[in-house]
Amino acid sequence: MGYDVFRGSAYTQAPRIYGGQALGQSLVAAGLTVDRDRQVHSLHGHFVHPGRSDTPVDYHVERLRDGGSFTTRQVRAVQNDRTIFLATASFQRPEKGLEHQTPVSAPATPPEELPRLEDSLSEEELSEATWLLPLLTNIGVEFRFPEEYPRLANRRGESRPPRQRAWIRTPERLGDDILVHAAGFAYCSDLFLLSAALPPHGRHIDTPGLQLASLDHTVWWHAPFRADEWHLYEQHGYRMGGGRGLSRGYLFDRDGNLLASTAQEGLLRFRD
Repeated sequence: MGYDVFRGSAYTQAPRIYGGQALGQSLVAAGLTVDRDRQVHSLHGHFVHPGRSDTPVDYHVERLRDGGSFTTRQVRAVQNDRTIFLATASFQRPEKGLEHQTPVSAPATPPEELPRLEDSLSEEELSEATWLLPLLTNIGVEFRFPEEYPRLANRRGESRPPRQRAWIRTPERLGDDILVHAAGFAYCSDLFLLSAALPPHGRHIDTPGLQLASLDHTVWWHAPFRADEWHLYEQHGYRMGGGRGLSRGYLFDRDGNLLASTAQEGLLRFRD
């Protein structure tokens, strides 16, 4: 491609591009224009148009700033001459300072002791989970739930608090490049997040009449980590109103260290 333009493709049969793909590929494109002594600490993205999985996406990077400590890049994802995603990424030279963090909400059963979701469902639940096979087929994220996934309770007509947790990792080993692992989590971070706003209402993303679309998504990295190792992803739906939902996420390692945070607002509109 041309100067500071990078091409990305989808590896799925789903008609639409998964939002995490745009996040991860935008980050890699931005990172390829940054000195390697700087690590990403934030990515702010806006979903403008749906993307198609059968057509490549070109990521145009603009070098906004190269400062003494921080580097800023803007990325425009273009498909068929239309901008489908916009992102701003910020990178920082590592430094030390004051530290504290929010703690993990509660201990969680280790992922090795938890079944895959498809193995934990009854025959009736599995037969009704028509959403599960496309999820397992088209999204490259491995996950385990330490508690019942609220979507299952919502499908039974039950409400739940706006909170859900999952152990997540990429299914494939990713090598040792810090940027690739940051992009790996950016990809994973879109999974389930917006749906955390639905459980109190006894609704789920397959509820008839629901119009769902991600509007914007932010990831903050607090420390480097391997996206191909298990981490606990806590998600909280903080607000529903005006046809929109807002969720926050926190990624912890096994020792309870907070490694990344996320936020996402999306359209959650119900039509009769």
